[in-house]
Amino acid sequence: MKATPTIWTGRVLTGLFALFILGASVAPKLLGMPVAEQTLQQLGWPSGYAFSIGILELLCLALYLYPRTNLFGAILVMGLFGGAMATQIRAGSPLFSHQLFSIYLGLLMWGGLWLRDPQVRAMFPVRRARAS
Repeated sequence: MKATPTIWTGRVLTGLFALFILGASVAPKLLGMPVAEQTLQQLGWPSGYAFSIGILELLCLALYLYPRTNLFGAILVMGLFGGAMATQIRAGSPLFSHQLFSIYLGLLMWGGLWLRDPQVRAMFPVRRARAS
């Protein structure tokens, strides 16, 4: 199958999403960086959860990136994002920069998947409004 500009755009968005998640979230947790544990503690999490959450994020990201499980992975990542959003809301974090950040990442993730996977585009078609 020939890769169209749409598919390449989806791959680029997916790559940007994956690099961001790996660099900003997974790596600090798995490498035991103090910032990961401190951030979770500021959000009300007891200490010791950073590594486990990092493993879970990495597993969900791998499922999202693998073509046979990309839809399942996207759903699991959205579950993680829902938990992150709930944590930010409970902590009283700012709305647009913190609470809604999971929504922004979710749109990037789903946009990349929609553009790179014709089957996902078939499940979620863009429809034009009918003239009355």
